[in-house]
Amino acid sequence: MLGIKSYSSVATIPEAVDLAVIATAASTVPGIVGECAEAGVNGAIIISAGFRECGEQGAELERQILAQARRCRMRIIGPNCLGVMSPLTGLNATFASAMARPGNVAFVSQSGALCTAILDWSLREFVGFSAFVSVGSMLDVDWGDLIDYLGDDASTRSIIIYMESIGDARSFLSAAREVALNKPIILIKAGCTQAAAKAAVSHTGALVGGFEVVDADFRSCGVLRVDRISDLFYMAEVLAKQPRPKGPRLAIVTNAGGPGVLATDALISGGGQLADLSPATIESLNKILSPHWSHGNPVDILGDAPADRYAKSVELVAQDAKTDGVLVILAPQALTDSTLTAEQLKPCSKIPGKPILASWMGGAGVAAGEDILNRANIPVFPYPDTAARAFNYMWRYSYNLRGLYETPAVAEHSDERPLDRDLAGRIIQAARGSGRTVLTEFESKRLLAAYGFSTVETCEARSEEEALEAAERIGYPVVLKLLSETITHKSDIGGVHLNLADKQAVCRAYCSIESSVREKAGSGNFLGVTVQPMLMLDGYELIVGSTLDSQFGPVLLFGSGGQLVEVFKDRALMLPPLNTTLARRAIEQTQIFSALEGVRGRPRVDIAALERLLVRFSQLVVEQRWVKEIDINPLLASPEGLVALDARVVLHGPEVQEDQLIPLAIRPYPTQYVWLCKLKDGTQMTIRPIRPEDEPLMVNFHQTLSERSVYFRYFGALKLSLRVEHERLTRICFIDYDRQIALVAARKNPTSGLHEILAVGRLTKLRPANEAEFAILVTDEFQHQGLGAELTHRLVEIARQEKLDRIIGYVLAENLDMQRLCQKFGFRLQHSPGDPAVNVVLDLRNE
Repeated sequence: MLGIKSYSSVATIPEAVDLAVIATAASTVPGIVGECAEAGVNGAIIISAGFRECGEQGAELERQILAQARRCRMRIIGPNCLGVMSPLTGLNATFASAMARPGNVAFVSQSGALCTAILDWSLREFVGFSAFVSVGSMLDVDWGDLIDYLGDDASTRSIIIYMESIGDARSFLSAAREVALNKPIILIKAGCTQAAAKAAVSHTGALVGGFEVVDADFRSCGVLRVDRISDLFYMAEVLAKQPRPKGPRLAIVTNAGGPGVLATDALISGGGQLADLSPATIESLNKILSPHWSHGNPVDILGDAPADRYAKSVELVAQDAKTDGVLVILAPQALTDSTLTAEQLKPCSKIPGKPILASWMGGAGVAAGEDILNRANIPVFPYPDTAARAFNYMWRYSYNLRGLYETPAVAEHSDERPLDRDLAGRIIQAARGSGRTVLTEFESKRLLAAYGFSTVETCEARSEEEALEAAERIGYPVVLKLLSETITHKSDIGGVHLNLADKQAVCRAYCSIESSVREKAGSGNFLGVTVQPMLMLDGYELIVGSTLDSQFGPVLLFGSGGQLVEVFKDRALMLPPLNTTLARRAIEQTQIFSALEGVRGRPRVDIAALERLLVRFSQLVVEQRWVKEIDINPLLASPEGLVALDARVVLHGPEVQEDQLIPLAIRPYPTQYVWLCKLKDGTQMTIRPIRPEDEPLMVNFHQTLSERSVYFRYFGALKLSLRVEHERLTRICFIDYDRQIALVAARKNPTSGLHEILAVGRLTKLRPANEAEFAILVTDEFQHQGLGAELTHRLVEIARQEKLDRIIGYVLAENLDMQRLCQKFGFRLQHSPGDPAVNVVLDLRNE
């Protein structure tokens, strides 16, 4: 065909085929994929359109394609995509007319048209890529697969993404959280407004989640979301060249006042701060600058500033402990040498922990200086407000990453009541058993109390006499509220009456509520009232809630509460589960946080207690999956404590089956893998999955290990200082339970009374194979007590429950004890002469 040797079918091709590129009519694609699968083709790129974006008939074609591919573990990119380029190897499996330049940035897009536009732009601007991928409808290979692959790709330094729909939320979150700490993932999300969301549905055939929920999703995994396509490439450059700032405080050095003001406006409006220069820095600047300089930040060094004045000023403000980064602005002026200034700034390009950015304003006259700065790894922006916006992205990105890997405090507190999960489950099942989907206020507060919440004493009264008895028992004044299983908007009925200070007031309120309900909603909607004390506490009204998102499952909310909650909209969203650090970050995002810290002489609320409350709330949402929506509004926060004044809980209806519940976006702590055990010497301990809160215990654990134990585990000497580095322990304690399960054997030391870890075992899943690598390490004092065997037994049991095909491990040839332990559990030992390690393999496929 046109001079190219062709074949009538895939089966007739005499050579092995690595990749099939399919660009035929949609109706023919399932058959072609079937042929490819039979021929042993490993992967296919489906460029063809006409699938789920066209309706149910197209969706059925996709189901047929996937069924054919999965028969032989064939992977699919697309359909409805531009294709894939690998510029470093020369592969161009797209219908684009040009080949991307090689580079170190991976670009992944859900829009093929955007890919071609970016490709044209990159060729003009000499921007290179390590990979250039159009994913289309993501029938098989999704964001998570690609992020995992690019995270392992040594040629990729950063990943930029154009996203319309997120697809498998858990896959994306899991991969992004794993990769983002080492490689920046910069993303722009389309479909943030209602009109754009409709456009995205028609274009990709996928639902687009709410903007706020998606934003919370990105924060929870360390992804940097930007608002403009240009910012994708700006941030890829900036994060590759400069360190991440530790905070939001920027120092600005400029030779013109106007550009400095523009940068300041952009900085402040984006949430950043002008650094408050120390008196020592001001004094040092006074010695080198004209008396007419600005004497503050921005540091206006005036229009006649020579290159050395620039360099010395930048050096001084960068040394100030109150600055987190420096922006240098140069506006072309008669006495300013932009090229020499850039040359003088080169030594400032590597300030430890503080990024330096530049804005060289002008055209061809400043081009030489721009080139010098770029070669020195100082990012240059054409306008100062763009540079300030980039700094704001940088510190927010750094802030979010620190939140992911900052060691949280232990959520349990000695003063708090233990959780009663069984009671909570009984309350919910009793309501569902009676066909109800809304808990009464009394039931809602009992549910919260089961999870350790302080609630207002609440009594149910189904007659006027019972209301009076409850009021006498509780003590006046009291509040009466409508008790109903069906009415959700109680304000429409007038169900709250305040200042009920005597019997007559209670009687009048009861009668008023009853008559109002019978008149407006029908007699069947009135069950009675709840009676509770009217609190006279001075505090803040907060809201804590949870609702369901169609993609991410439960989403948590915290913010300012009360009757005007929907007016002020002061809130932060989070994905469960939470630890105390993540809870604190959510609290800090709200305006009410500054009031909770204490303002104008008002006492401070116990923020740590509020963090622990949010952690318990997230536990409730994660563990009680029949809860569809829950609101605590208001939650009264005062120096005296945190009290749930009102609560509303909505359950899934009887039509919803357990397998229809929307999965959690982040896998929660696997409580099913917690066991009590006893060693040969009678020592009792708990074997459980590791938690981020265990980092201090892991430091102590490593201090107990002998050099021999360290050598056997790590195949060489590894200093204690390296083993207990925070950056290393975050990878050990802050794990994604979808990717690995680490078990610790923990106990409370009977002598010291302190908690301690005695052993660690780990299963790390290996992708894409359905297998895991395992390893164990036992403190010397408890070796040969059966602890290693107990950990191995539990890890093998977990591997079976996780449906893994194989477990593999590597054991030093001289570590005979570990080899015998592996043989005891059925591992095959494989050893080649001269190899220092023995491979151990346990096949689980045929069990």
